[in-house]
Amino acid sequence: MKVFILGASGLVGSNCQKYFETQGWNVTGSYFSFPVPNAVYYNTLDPNNSKNYDIIGWKPDVIVHCGALTNVDYCETHESESYQQTVESTKQAISLARQCQARLVYISTDYVFDGISGPYRENDATNPISIYGKHKLEAEQLSISQLKDTLVLRITNVYGDEIRGKNFVARIVDQCKKNQALTLKLPYDQYATPVNAWDIARAMFILLQDQKHGIYHIASTEYMNRVELASRILLYFPQAQYDLQPLSTENLKQQAARPLNGGLLKIKFSNEYPNFLFNSLDNYLRSII
Repeated sequence: MKVFILGASGLVGSNCQKYFETQGWNVTGSYFSFPVPNAVYYNTLDPNNSKNYDIIGWKPDVIVHCGALTNVDYCETHESESYQQTVESTKQAISLARQCQARLVYISTDYVFDGISGPYRENDATNPISIYGKHKLEAEQLSISQLKDTLVLRITNVYGDEIRGKNFVARIVDQCKKNQALTLKLPYDQYATPVNAWDIARAMFILLQDQKHGIYHIASTEYMNRVELASRILLYFPQAQYDLQPLSTENLKQQAARPLNGGLLKIKFSNEYPNFLFNSLDNYLRSII
């Protein structure tokens, strides 16, 4: 299997590249603004750029689209840029997949839901309440409608190993290891299902191998708010100096609305793959400390 990963410098993309390679697949990953080893340059918004890697010439069987603008509050105040980075980039990924006669994998989010009655199943009604969520939903709908056999994976609160250590869990762990004092102002009323990026890669591998298509929710069995998530991490660093301030979403005054009772139910995936075991947050923390 030949797989090209758009956005291999990020958390999900880099884990997919590493895992697929361990399984013997031929993988090439791209970066845009952050160069990483073993990745090539590609700008989805400028397909005629002479610096772009020749994806069409490489002829992948699958294109995994991991690139997106994921700063939810930034998207809310930069709607045009959000549209370009999420929707327009997906249109280009669709065009690439069509030219390569390749399958497309699109990475989506629980922000396509309003968070009133989560966690959610795949067939629950979508109703995004932020610019980010609206653009992600438009992009996943385009992917499904324009190409047959598209695979959409909805994920949320992703953590795990990555070069930049940008994810929520990695940032707290890094500060604790460096004995830096933390001030954490976190919402106690925003719930989600944290999932390890390595598990996303493992699940995607199986789904691609079995020629699955449509929407799948990939999530852990843990359902928690941000305060609980941070508190779980801090348990592993008893000497950490921190000020953890639980706040309501209203008091945080974030630019973009959040799906409060968000998160995803992986029932569809688990019913099809009952022997697949997801890692827990505790297992991950024990492995890196």
